[in-house]
Formats: sequence, structure tokens, C-alpha cells
Amino acid sequence: MARRSDRGAGLLVDVAIVGGGGAGLSLVLALEHAARTSGRRAPSIAVIDPVRRTGQDRTWCWWASEHDQPAWLAPLLTHTWPTMRLVNGQGATKTYDLAPLRYQMLRSADLYAAADAALERMGGVRITAAADDVYDGMPHAVVRAGDERIRASWVFDSRPSPPSAPGSTQLLQHFRGWTVRFPDGSAKLDENVATLMDFSVPQPDRGVAFAYCLPVAADIALIEYTEFSPAVLDPARYDEALRSYLDRIWPGVTYRIEAQEDGVIPMTDASFARRTGDRLFRLGTAGGATRASTGYTFSAMQRQAQQIAELLLDDRLPVPPRPYPLRHRWMDAVMLRALDRGYVDGPGLFTSLFERNPSDRVIRFLDGTSSPADELAIMSSTPAPAMMRSAMEDASARLKRIFR
Repeated sequence: MARRSDRGAGLLVDVAIVGGGGAGLSLVLALEHAARTSGRRAPSIAVIDPVRRTGQDRTWCWWASEHDQPAWLAPLLTHTWPTMRLVNGQGATKTYDLAPLRYQMLRSADLYAAADAALERMGGVRITAAADDVYDGMPHAVVRAGDERIRASWVFDSRPSPPSAPGSTQLLQHFRGWTVRFPDGSAKLDENVATLMDFSVPQPDRGVAFAYCLPVAADIALIEYTEFSPAVLDPARYDEALRSYLDRIWPGVTYRIEAQEDGVIPMTDASFARRTGDRLFRLGTAGGATRASTGYTFSAMQRQAQQIAELLLDDRLPVPPRPYPLRHRWMDAVMLRALDRGYVDGPGLFTSLFERNPSDRVIRFLDGTSSPADELAIMSSTPAPAMMRSAMEDASARLKRIFR
């Protein structure tokens, strides 16, 4: 349990988590679950964030098998889909059985509530203030937040941070999603099928765009418009794209927008440090958990949280594990450059991956858990001249950065 140290030295804890979003709260949940199921003592925790998130402000989606994910996640899931639909740039549709995987949705309100309960069970504290300063030290690191001074054995910081080393390509995955209800049921939604990539939407001059349709009930779906491109759009353009998509897919059908969410995820081949001091570590996107070529982050956050929790409970150095193998970072850099420079047709590239490979192989690659054999097969199904050009340019850029 967190405690006040002697002589006005502030709050003393084992673990300070700076940032109360998905990455920081996933670590709270992982620690509480690991301690409770193993019978080991949970570390004392302080969560520092100027906002205490409680409502529905975002949705996380990811692929997983039934048994290959944290046990605490299953009760929180909003919905799962065993089947996905992909629509190519010409509007042709193909459906894929995801077994043994499935696509899953978790709403932020449920994660926030579960983390609040876990933090209370562990006797943790929340500091509702911005972290003004975080600095390393011995025997404790220190976080200054408003009037509070928190000394911690270990600090995990998930706030946005610049990369530790520059890259060659910077795109953004930016999107707007509407939770839409079709009151008369005329949309005929199939709750078992998630449309994950509908490339029949108009494409940007640079990058790629697609729509999602994730039905969570017979009359409710999360409809999302997403772009991988250099800059965000004017807000009205997301609304226009969503209205156009809905009117084209369900012409004349009445719908009601019940909620809206927006997001911007960096897609870059730059490097992000997982450790920034003897007692300071980075989590989530700030620690490199975002897959550069896809924007997927949630699975890597969970893998990191679970391993950090085990290290902390075993009194070992809790360095966050590398979220993706080094070879994935290289492949991401090559693919990202090819998309950004227009060497490949974005809809054609992603469509061909599913057409030429088993769906579970593609999903493992997109999620960052593929094997070298998977990756050789994936590379052989991409446009060789374009990828060779991108790979050569990437190698040249890396050499220039080294000898600059």
C-alpha cells in the first residue's frame, strides 16, 4: 500500500504509473491479476494523470485466440467476431474464417472501471494532476505532480514522447467512428462478421483509406472511416466520408448516431526507447508498442503489461519487453515507405496479402506475432519490384543517418 514517507518527503510507492490511459491501466490490471492468482504481494502503486477517465471515449480492437490473452480481459469484452469481410477497391467482397483467432472489441469505459476496482483492491492511489517533472534517482525516482512529490522504485511513463532515434517515414492513422443504431433493423447486420477493411471508399492522393463495420448487435454497429496519410483531415470531411459510406452501403435506411470517437495514431519507422533511466521506463506508444505498418497497439500493450507484472512480482528488473522483433521493425519501415511514396497500391497490397495467404498467417503478421516462415511467405506475396526499391532506399537512408 502507498504510504507517506517521513519528514515531509512525500508519497513513497513501489510503482508510479504516469498516464492513466490504456497502457498504464493495463499494467494496473496485469499487476492485480498476477498478484491475486499467485498469492504474491502486489506492489504499492500510484497512478498520476490530470484526468480520471471514466466514460466511453475510445474503443480498442485486436486479434487473439481464446486462450492466448490475459485472463482478466475476457469478462470485459464487448463483442468478438469469428469471421471477417474484406472489400477490395472495386467493391468485390470476400469473407474469411479467422479460426483459431477472432477479432475482439473492448470499450474504454469497461477498462477504466475494471482498473479503478483493481487499484482499490491493491490499496493504490490516484494523483489527479499532471506530472510536471519526472527524474531518475537512487534509491528512488521522483515524480512531481502539482503539490505532490511521489518517490517510486520504478516509474512507467506512457505520455506521448518524441522518438529516441529518427526514422525516414511518418504517416498518421487517423479516424472517426460512429456508433450507429438502425432503429427499424433494416440494415440486416450480421453480428458474427466484422468488415475490417472496405477499400471501396475514395482513396487519398497519398496513403490509403478504408472503412470498418463492426456489428455489436442486430441493429447496432461501430462504423469507422480510417486513413493512413500524412495529415489529419478537417473534422467535416470525416463526417462526409461516413455519411457517404452509410448512404452507399445502406441506401434509404434510417440510422441514428449514438456516439462518436476520434483518434490519431503515429505510424513511423522511428525508434522509441523502452528505458530512459535506471528507474524510468516507457509504456504503450511512447515505448514503441504501436506497430508501424498497421497502427495496432493493444495486443503489444498487453504482452508488455503481463511480462512487466511478472518481473515486478519476482523482484527482477522490470524492463518492458521489446514489443516487436527487430526484423518486424525493418519490414514495417519498408512497407511504410512503399505506401508513403506510392510505390504500391494500398488497397491492392492489403487485399493481396489475404488472397495469397491463410488469414491466420496475415493476422499474425499484422499483429506482430508472426514467425520467420510466415514472413517469408508474406514477402513473397507482395509486389517484388516495389518492395525491393523501398528496401534499397531504406538501407541508404539508414546508412546516411549512421554516417551523418
